[in-house]
Amino acid sequence: MIEVASEARDRAYVPYSGFRMGAAVLTTDETIVPGSLVENVSLGLAMCAERVALFAAVAAGERPRALVLVSPRTDGAVTFPCGACLQVALELGGPGMVVVAVSTDGEREEIVLGDLLPRGPRKA
Repeated sequence: MIEVASEARDRAYVPYSGFRMGAAVLTTDETIVPGSLVENVSLGLAMCAERVALFAAVAAGERPRALVLVSPRTDGAVTFPCGACLQVALELGGPGMVVVAVSTDGEREEIVLGDLLPRGPRKA
């Protein structure tokens, strides 16, 4: 999954920030789905790599069970998904989904989604 996310990172469209991010989702049927950050001059129209991968998994008829993000560090730390991406992951994969954040220099941190977003809104 890290390799797929790294390759997706190389395809990111980031003419404004230059902050390349790639993601990969492992689905319940063991398929790995990539996602790349896609920016837009109208910032609200940009889409994070994680949501691209999560939405693509759903579009393929699958549900995610793990998410990997590969990106540069933020403030010296491994970069984890933003709140919007965590909320989408919670909706589609549930609180037990594994989230792996990997820096471009290879440091890796893994955590369960419910621990990253413990009080996120959940479907009934």
